[in-house]
Amino acid sequence: MELSIIKIGNSRGIRIPKVILEKYNLKDKVELILQDDYLILKPVHKPRLGWEEAFKEMHENGDDQLLIDDVFEDESFEEWK
Repeated sequence: MELSIIKIGNSRGIRIPKVILEKYNLKDKVELILQDDYLILKPVHKPRLGWEEAFKEMHENGDDQLLIDDVFEDESFEEWK
């Protein structure tokens, strides 16, 4: 795909077609990777987006119990004193 470079203030930019934006889930930000002789645009995702709601739902369902105790019976904290 060939795109024109356009003037944006004192800078230059490209217009990304809507179809490409939707297909690759490009929103407000992209990561620009410079690799060899290529410019790579990568979508920026927020990996923990929605976790707060998921944790609330887990708590309401009783699914937020520890699977493994965080302190074992044979542990001694004497060395930490």
